[in-house]
Amino acid sequence: MYLSVDNVTKTFGTFTALNSVSIDLDRGEFVCLLGPSGCGKTTLLRLIAGLIESESGTIILEGRDLSDLPARARGFGIVFQSYSLFPNMTVAENIGYGLKIRGATDPDIATRVAQLLNMIKLPEEGAKFPGQLSGGQQQRVALARAIAVDPRLLLLDEPLSALDANVRSTLRGEIRALQQELEIPTLMVTHDQDEAMAVADKIVCMNQGTVEQVGTPTELYTEPKTRFVAEFLGESNILNEEDARALNPEFLYTQSYCAPKNPVLCVRPEYVHVTPDRAGDARIRSVTFLGNLSRIELMTVAGPLVAEHPGPPRVAPGDAVRVESPPEKGVWVDDR
Repeated sequence: MYLSVDNVTKTFGTFTALNSVSIDLDRGEFVCLLGPSGCGKTTLLRLIAGLIESESGTIILEGRDLSDLPARARGFGIVFQSYSLFPNMTVAENIGYGLKIRGATDPDIATRVAQLLNMIKLPEEGAKFPGQLSGGQQQRVALARAIAVDPRLLLLDEPLSALDANVRSTLRGEIRALQQELEIPTLMVTHDQDEAMAVADKIVCMNQGTVEQVGTPTELYTEPKTRFVAEFLGESNILNEEDARALNPEFLYTQSYCAPKNPVLCVRPEYVHVTPDRAGDARIRSVTFLGNLSRIELMTVAGPLVAEHPGPPRVAPGDAVRVESPPEKGVWVDDR
């Protein structure tokens, strides 16, 4: 294991920001810390970076305990939401700053900066100042500065949240491609589930200072363990046992039914199948066309449900419909 965080606890006064948190990161892996504001993800990243200290627990990198190692000696690259570029330095000077303070020669710095400007697709912008660039370009420069010194670990603290949707989507793909090319172990904080799903090898889903579940994006989406994970990572219909039986009695005979301590059923909207039927016992409440899919809200014998179908809607508000859901597509999760 390249990085191992074991039973770390951090408090601020009477508030427990992290409660015995443990995570691992392999060499070359891209891991996302995902969760709502206040869940402890940024606190965990700052602990790993050495910017704050924990009350207990260990952080081990390649077999070395980092507890007594200051942030500047850990050899990590950090990119913040706010870019944190030096406004009085050119783009090239910003990127080469870390190399300069490490004593690299001017020719070596110039070569490395040129290489990175090409990698971040800004080969002609080296002489400009940060204020002359767009937000997306500035974040590319911040990323280049962080990786210029070949960091042992790249830490990204919500680096895309200040950007508009189109730029964010493009840049996250570029960050992922760059990380894969350089094989830098990377830990990114985000509250955006789409972002985490798009870039992560592994997602650490956090809530209220604890780790709810760890797994690949596919694992967390298709096999959530708790109601929180099911609802935070994508949209879900959550049904109690009585409503699950009303929707399809076979849900209670699936393999996952007895696993959770306090089971509720998670059914993703794409597995709620709606068919027009005048004799159907469900009614359409609303239909929203989103281009690639239609979102359908309906009232059923199991209560209100949300369905999603690809393409334009085939039903309208007020229509009677038949609702079906394959029992093997439902997942029983712990109601917490």
